[in-house]
Amino acid sequence: MRLKNGDIIVFAGDSITDSGKTNNAPLGYGYVNLFYNLLLVKYPELKVSIINAGISGNTVVDLLDRWEDDILSYKPNWISILIGINDLYRTLGGETIFNPNNYYVNLKRILSYTREVLEDNVKFILMTPFYISRSKLKDTFRAKVLDLLPQYVEKVKLLSSEFSAIYIDLYETFKRIAEMREPNTYAPEPVHPNFTGHLVIAMKLINAIESID
Repeated sequence: MRLKNGDIIVFAGDSITDSGKTNNAPLGYGYVNLFYNLLLVKYPELKVSIINAGISGNTVVDLLDRWEDDILSYKPNWISILIGINDLYRTLGGETIFNPNNYYVNLKRILSYTREVLEDNVKFILMTPFYISRSKLKDTFRAKVLDLLPQYVEKVKLLSSEFSAIYIDLYETFKRIAEMREPNTYAPEPVHPNFTGHLVIAMKLINAIESID
């Protein structure tokens, strides 16, 4: 385990990260809370601080706007980012500022600026956006989402390579397991996971960090 005592981990993102943190402060009900509790179970000797910096409805533009106040102010050792499904939705709604190329540019600005401020004292975890659906019926909204989503996933993969980040492909993970089980096993609708879906994310996080060379 590459985490060490005193580390600060900030989870940045949208509603999937937020996951009801207003009602269940400070970590919410989702994968951030589950990740914290898995750490308590597996590594009781490890004392780290977990910050849930997710806000429902956020795009990467929103994240860029609040980055210094909500993320960098903590001087984290680890930053996890899960963002993109709202960018995709807005793109399908005709707002080109949120298209995959601009998504890449703005996410790169966030990562580059963070490196300038925190230098090599921070490690990145980049998770891909996902959509838990098997829909293949042409011209439906869900099918359009699934057609466009790989372009956002590819940008996250590219940035992970450019910034030597831990890369977690939730898109392929949920695509694979949703072929084995009904999609609603993991989410009541394609965007927001249920407990089981959030546990999938938390386990991927734990496994990824444990696998660091």
